[in-house]
Amino acid sequence: MATGSFGELISGPTPVLVDFFATWCGPCKALAPQLEVFAKEFTGRVKVIKIDVDQNPQLAGALQVQGVPTLILFKDGEPAWRQSGALSAAQLASILKPHLDAA
Repeated sequence: MATGSFGELISGPTPVLVDFFATWCGPCKALAPQLEVFAKEFTGRVKVIKIDVDQNPQLAGALQVQGVPTLILFKDGEPAWRQSGALSAAQLASILKPHLDAA
């Protein structure tokens, strides 16, 4: 994925939650089903995309992603929130709901 197309992905009117992950990462695997639950709960209010840091090292470096999983919420193309480590769907909803309600 080129950085240009990434910029297009995150610049729309809908907030975008990006999951930077690696296939070998245990916590990333634990986070995946939680992200699915979160995405279903907030359908239409947020887009969730996954980016493999091993396949996109330039993008991960540009965004200073140093550990996986790292979640970054983009609003209007700008980072609005970020956290490293796995969270439950309920934790994600609790943390991100104010950002999504303000969208």
